[in-house]
Amino acid sequence: MKKTLSLIAVLAVIGFASAPAQAADHYVSGMGGVSWMNNITPAESYEAASGNQDSNFDLDSGIHALGAVGCDYGNYRFEAEIGYQQNEVKSGVDSANGVVQSYPLEGSRYDMRGDVSVLSLMGNGYYDFHLGGGVDFYATAGVGVAQVSFKDLNSVYNYDEPNNVLYENPDPGYNDHATTLAYQIGAGFAFPVTHNIKLDLRYRYFATTDFTYESDWFGAGNAGITTNVVSHSALLGLRVDF
Repeated sequence: MKKTLSLIAVLAVIGFASAPAQAADHYVSGMGGVSWMNNITPAESYEAASGNQDSNFDLDSGIHALGAVGCDYGNYRFEAEIGYQQNEVKSGVDSANGVVQSYPLEGSRYDMRGDVSVLSLMGNGYYDFHLGGGVDFYATAGVGVAQVSFKDLNSVYNYDEPNNVLYENPDPGYNDHATTLAYQIGAGFAFPVTHNIKLDLRYRYFATTDFTYESDWFGAGNAGITTNVVSHSALLGLRVDF
């Protein structure tokens, strides 16, 4: 999968670079909105003799911002995009060999703190369907790279088992990041505001390939944790021709 995405990314860059710039209108765009990340499911990337422990983290809605510069050839466009999204971690549940463990690894989800952020660099292609009156419907797809960062990730409370008491977790949390390939698809509408400005409303599906990072989340001695990131976003912004 990573080799396929790498090839697509190279072809996209070659196509963008070789397109006749003098035949295109150029534009810049900026968008902001809300993102929803699917549950993140970190899993140990090795087989432990005592069995593996997996997690499932539930995330809150978060912020999402995009900026891009591109070339418009009429019905199709190419652009380079930088994006950032951040979502807070709400809760988690852990299991070993499919069996949920005791609190704060027991039974129900436990409260968590920290956030997950994604910084992405993407090459995108668009196809515009001109609906009349300057209104366009478009479909888009892109490939690129993403840096996924975990900041201050930890449970809110610890469990004092002998006394059956929860207490606030003093540990500042886990921090790490990893870089991986990413891809996205989306669709939207563009509405004219002036002769060179359009209002852009978009849905975006974004995903990374699986990546592995070093972690002491499950205890010392782990060879690494493997996971991926998937998100959905609703975005609104402006596109300015120049």
